[in-house]
Amino acid sequence: MGLELYLDLLSQPCRSIYIFARSNNIPFEFKHVELFKDSVLGKKPAAGSGAEQPRAGPSNSEGAGKVSLLKKVPALKDGDFTLAECTAILLYLSRKYNTPDHWYPSDIEKRAQVDEYLSWHHANIRANAPKTMWIKPVGVGCDIFEDRPRLMEWRRRVEDAVGKELFFQAHEMILSIKELSNIQIDPQLKEQLAPVLLKMLK
Repeated sequence: MGLELYLDLLSQPCRSIYIFARSNNIPFEFKHVELFKDSVLGKKPAAGSGAEQPRAGPSNSEGAGKVSLLKKVPALKDGDFTLAECTAILLYLSRKYNTPDHWYPSDIEKRAQVDEYLSWHHANIRANAPKTMWIKPVGVGCDIFEDRPRLMEWRRRVEDAVGKELFFQAHEMILSIKELSNIQIDPQLKEQLAPVLLKMLK
């Protein structure tokens, strides 16, 4: 049994693992998990509603729950071995597949700097990005790159490093985030989320 990665490309940690694995030609079976499906965060529209169906095939939400004790994505299954958490999965893949040194340097000090950034990113960028990127700029169609040449240059460098085709493949769903308005959220769940969303919009 080969490597299985349970991912939803709406999730930044999932996208990072997807890009890393593809960039390093790591063979894996992509198990698409829908965070917004059924009991996870909501439920899909009924058939014939006109809403676009998921592009990545059937969801593997139930399988992901069995793979990850934390019952969240990303999750990895490699034979009988299972693993959760983005950073842990990235490091596992880097070590198992002996990826090029620029990903995770063998030099102890350079490696420590990568570890430092991964820890900082998770506690800072990841903690605040949803408010900035999802709710205000992307959700309402605001171009966050407009009149920000340094930010635009950073994006260009990322696209060039990853490869434009892979970059857009991984970000296709997030770049068409407005389509999420077609997903019907359970009324009870919507009521629970409302205070959180209002707080984020302030």
